[in-house]
Amino acid sequence: MPDPSSSRPADGLRFAFGTLTVLPVKVTRWDRGAARGGMLCAPLAGLAVGVLSAAAGLALLLLGSGPLLAAVASVAVPAVLTRGLHLDGLADTADGLGSGRPAEDALRIMKQSDIGPFGVITLVLVLLAQVAALTTAYDGSWPRGALAAEVAAATARLALTLAARAGVPAARPEGLGAVAAGVVPAVGAVAVALLMAGASAAAGALLGTGGAVRALLAVVLSLGAAELLLRHCIRRFGGITGDVFGGLAETAATTALVVAALG
Repeated sequence: MPDPSSSRPADGLRFAFGTLTVLPVKVTRWDRGAARGGMLCAPLAGLAVGVLSAAAGLALLLLGSGPLLAAVASVAVPAVLTRGLHLDGLADTADGLGSGRPAEDALRIMKQSDIGPFGVITLVLVLLAQVAALTTAYDGSWPRGALAAEVAAATARLALTLAARAGVPAARPEGLGAVAAGVVPAVGAVAVALLMAGASAAAGALLGTGGAVRALLAVVLSLGAAELLLRHCIRRFGGITGDVFGGLAETAATTALVVAALG
């Protein structure tokens, strides 16, 4: 039996891609050791999703579509590649927070299969914001739109790396939250964040100084927005859950796309 306190790099990659995407990768270990490697590798899964997201948008632009249709395609791809789980988590988190109920009742609401009014409103506004922001980015230029899609997808998963850092408790004794909460050393989480921020700025620099600044701000502000939501969820629910992970990912992605559309 594998030691749950440690894992091989391959276990972490399998956990990241097999848990955070629908790509045909089999998760061979579901324990905290594999989750540690998986959460550290989460941005790599995001990069893969971002490549496919940008490719879908660029394919439509090459076929003669306008930026709006390209933006819809780029937003649809991450939803498909996660089976809509991040969007579902966002809706459930919104319902739990909006209920105003004590933590136990709010967590029970989040586990229900239906989506309440807070969840519906949040989903509509978030998807509209993502499509509108990407439309603006693609309208600026196809490289700007492609970079926005890539940075948003990677930063969304980077937010999960930081949310799984040491000291963040799980709200439930089961599920992804229980497996991944607190598994990533704080130093490792910061190192991955700095690496991601630097890589984003370098990619943005290909579009000029403004592109570098915009990409860096997209990462920093996205992580800031996700951190605010994380802390609020910890106060309200007592910790993190799989739904909260999804809500954090969508919050970070949306913030990144909005920043990419500005300036």
